[in-house]
Amino acid sequence: MPILLHQLLTHACAFTPLATAVVYKKTNLSYQCLDKLVCQQAQALHSLHIKPGQRVAVYLPKQIETVSSFLAISKAGGVFVPINSVLKPAQVTYILNDCNVQLLITSKNRLQSLASGLANCSDLQSVILVDTEEVPNIVLTQQLLNWQNFLAKADNTRVLPTVIDTDMAAILYTSGSTGKPKGVVLSHRNLIAGAESVSEYLNITAKDRLLAVLPFSFDYGLNQLTSCLLQGACCVLLDYLLPRDVIIALETHKITGLAAVPPLWAQLANLTWPASINTHLRYMTNSGGKMPKTLLTALRAKTPASQFFLMYGLTEAFRSTYLPPDQIDNRPDSIGKAIPNAEILVVREDGSLCDAHEPGELVHRGALVSLGYWNDPIKTAERFKPSPVKCQGLPLPEIAVWSGDTVTQDEDGYLYFVGRKDDMIKTSGYRVSPTEIEEVIYASGFAKEAAAIGIEHETLGQAILVVISVNDADNFHDEQALINLCKTQLPSYMLPAKIKVLSLLPKNPNGKIDRKALAETFANSFNHD
Repeated sequence: MPILLHQLLTHACAFTPLATAVVYKKTNLSYQCLDKLVCQQAQALHSLHIKPGQRVAVYLPKQIETVSSFLAISKAGGVFVPINSVLKPAQVTYILNDCNVQLLITSKNRLQSLASGLANCSDLQSVILVDTEEVPNIVLTQQLLNWQNFLAKADNTRVLPTVIDTDMAAILYTSGSTGKPKGVVLSHRNLIAGAESVSEYLNITAKDRLLAVLPFSFDYGLNQLTSCLLQGACCVLLDYLLPRDVIIALETHKITGLAAVPPLWAQLANLTWPASINTHLRYMTNSGGKMPKTLLTALRAKTPASQFFLMYGLTEAFRSTYLPPDQIDNRPDSIGKAIPNAEILVVREDGSLCDAHEPGELVHRGALVSLGYWNDPIKTAERFKPSPVKCQGLPLPEIAVWSGDTVTQDEDGYLYFVGRKDDMIKTSGYRVSPTEIEEVIYASGFAKEAAAIGIEHETLGQAILVVISVNDADNFHDEQALINLCKTQLPSYMLPAKIKVLSLLPKNPNGKIDRKALAETFANSFNHD
């Protein structure tokens, strides 16, 4: 069985070479053809002197070259860094510098906006464009290659490096409490274990056709691809413009499995679903935020034959729990039990296990626990700590992920989410740092103080509310100007839904902005949205 990411493709190709691996628009690529492209691309990467463990960033929408790049980077011994295609240039260059990316795979259109920032990426040596035409007339300090010239560098006489399952395979960036995103380091073992676990409880087989609508920079989105590769199934790539595009794709491609987050589900629930979808869509899954009961009811009515799985996860351990469909009506508020090959514990501050219904921190142990945060030992030590389960005589402690989320567990072992211990905002399936938004607000010069907080929202999970203080609050009318400024510097999921203006923000005894007080004051801000 495969133990490395790229071996998923090799294994599937050996058994079903002519089966469709990936669909992108009107292109159906077989496992055999994908494997050929990946082998050529891996040799070309090796010719560019990519060494084991070196980072290669992929800044593209979901397309064939995105998939082949992940697998080729793995085969060449590198570490792929998928960058969300909605990020702005400043955020992209931050990631490139933070994990010392040496090679960037992107497109001509995206390079146009990135070019000026790449001059400050001292580690970056080469930029590869997936476009086939000649490279644009852009002055870069890095080597610039188009797709054909890049692939022409493949040399099959080169011996690719040895890789083992505990080696780094990918770095996924998730927002951190200090304002800058953190790079979660995933091993080959993490990725394979995640695909195996999810495939087991969703019963994914080679007959399935999964629709990939979520970003591959999101672990939940990336797993749609890895699960397909593991089982020899078909992954249909879609970067939708309108929710209607998702419905059309479900019907056109006879999709059997769909994963989404609450904001997308809310949009889909308002559309008409062709009756034919009910004949082939066998499951739907939700993660990235709580699913409102009314929304869940509406979606289940769209395709009565489909099963719905409610799930909970965190990038640091990929996926932790799922609620079986037969328990939804009995326990609609539960996040379920541990996924296969993981143990979920509810722990007190002293490390002891909580009793039933006693709130405690969710701790995840098992093969899905990642390798920590890239180049950040302090934050890694805060989140990745010895497991509460002690094995007598074990000389080295097992490391578990301490989630920072408060949960309870009932007598039957089902878990229930209570809240987060830190100030992170969870919106639209993303974890958003308040500080990153506040930095934009402060830089505008409009506000004396600023606090971005998450307020409960029926479809977003949390909506972002920014509270600012100004010298003359009664005569301040530039809220929309601030939101417009945020639009130029932040991706859409980080944009404030509302801005509230006060003369002074409340403080706690330590003199810090009292975010809890603000959250309580504005708790009903989105009740009627």
